[in-house]
Amino acid sequence: MKCSILLLLITLLLPWSVETDANVISSDAKALRIADESVKAMGGRENYNNTRFITWVFFGNRFHVWDKYTGDIRIEYGKQNILLMNIHSKKGRAWEGGVEITEAVALADKMNWGYETWINDSYWVVMPYKLHDTGVTLRYTREDKSLTGRSVDVLTMTFEDVGVTPDNKYEVFFDKETKLLSEFSYYPTSDTSTPKFRLPWNNWQYYDKIKLSDSRGKRGMAPINVYSQLPKSVLTTNKPAKTIMGVAITGAMIH
Repeated sequence: MKCSILLLLITLLLPWSVETDANVISSDAKALRIADESVKAMGGRENYNNTRFITWVFFGNRFHVWDKYTGDIRIEYGKQNILLMNIHSKKGRAWEGGVEITEAVALADKMNWGYETWINDSYWVVMPYKLHDTGVTLRYTREDKSLTGRSVDVLTMTFEDVGVTPDNKYEVFFDKETKLLSEFSYYPTSDTSTPKFRLPWNNWQYYDKIKLSDSRGKRGMAPINVYSQLPKSVLTTNKPAKTIMGVAITGAMIH
């Protein structure tokens, strides 16, 4: 499945710290308990909220740097293409082929592209931490078997008045033993009976104090990195993205 198609499928806009005020009126208690257990198994709400910088490469095509504290992001794609922006103000700078885009309409279009691209690509990394967001409804659906034959609890996730595509529906599969998300299915609308896809969430590993999964089957989010500090230049200039030690961030495309 091509990334351009995936962008149309998943473009949710939700708060990016783990919240505690889940939609408890609509969600059922068993589903919320399973979601709570999963967040705990991934390192916990506090550790996720305290994680500052996450970097990843979406399906091998786009390198991301995200400052969770400020909302500043960096996206590298193609050859010498860089976008820097703040997801809250939707303002920033962009370069195509190393040349900065300065024309107002073209820059606004690029900021909109960057915003929607980041929403899509980040959800494929941190969605399991977002089950408690306001506007998200969780319902316990059934016990089932995973793609690898393991016992799982299946929750149905729907949305109310949030996001760019609030009509979407997901089934999320949680391993009964590890409590981690093992796969998810995507449905374009809440009344769709057949999923557009069902993909695994594999290779869960600790990154500092939180667990993240970098594999979605044949492709994924690798390499993922988590940092407590990065130079300001990573999110303000089109220079190569480097750590505070001056080493290129793994996965960066601009060197």
